[in-house]
Amino acid sequence: MIKCDHIWSAAPTPFTAKMDIDADSVRRMVKHHLRLGVKGLFLAGTNGEGPWMTECQRRTLVQTVRQYARKRLILAVQVTDNSAARIVNNIEMAAEDGADIAVIAPPYFPPRKDPDVLLKLYLDSIDRSCLPIGIYDRAMNGELVPGGVMKAVLAQKKVIVLKDSSANAERMKCAVEAKRRRPALQLLNGWEFSCVPYLKAGYDGLLLGGSVFNGYLAGRIMAAAGAGEWKRAEQLQQRMNRMMWSVYGGRKIKCWLAGEKYLLTRMGIFRTWKNYPDYPLTPACRKAVEQTLIRDAKYLLP
Repeated sequence: MIKCDHIWSAAPTPFTAKMDIDADSVRRMVKHHLRLGVKGLFLAGTNGEGPWMTECQRRTLVQTVRQYARKRLILAVQVTDNSAARIVNNIEMAAEDGADIAVIAPPYFPPRKDPDVLLKLYLDSIDRSCLPIGIYDRAMNGELVPGGVMKAVLAQKKVIVLKDSSANAERMKCAVEAKRRRPALQLLNGWEFSCVPYLKAGYDGLLLGGSVFNGYLAGRIMAAAGAGEWKRAEQLQQRMNRMMWSVYGGRKIKCWLAGEKYLLTRMGIFRTWKNYPDYPLTPACRKAVEQTLIRDAKYLLP
């Protein structure tokens, strides 16, 4: 069984100026994640721009990461789509390219507003999958997948990991109850601005979009939590939040991917901050990133 623990990264995707996968930057990104102590990469998720990328880009990304990771990192790949047939096809391609886990998020265009139809999409995809399954719990057109659907999905034996980005206390209870029934299910918090409550609740680790730059600090939060030093964990969380707000363009996240990728260019990992959603890199965002490079150097490059 694959054990999912410690810090995982919902990795950003490096592009060249022409929006091709930048293989040299992928190599540096893999090396940097290993330096930070990250145990697994979630590729082509939201932070990885999977919903915007072409099929060829996604496959090239997975193949290139596998080439450089050489089994030192667990690779999870988002396979989300609008039908079980397309999801299963995506899973088969991900398996061919070297993925260890296929991750299913809510479909981009949900089926009829009938929980049974949505549940059938999940269960058909899981049953026909040639890979273990991860579930990415996030809002679907502004709403979470119905609780009854998620409960049934998490009960499936092929489902081995949950990335919980719901930021919802009831969902947390549902996940903890699912783990009580199936201890092999690994729970990873994906709401990076509030890690401590999830660790207190018994989650196994963190799967963060910012792990490529805050992974070391996130590891310190987990270490403090593991030692029962909750006040220290909260202090580190606040430090990490200030870092993320600086990189993402403030509390309104105005620069999100551009800010994150610009930081990585300044750290010598990426070569461009190109991103499909075309987030801007404003002068204020650029200045904040430059300040972060000085203020948080010991966490960014430990």
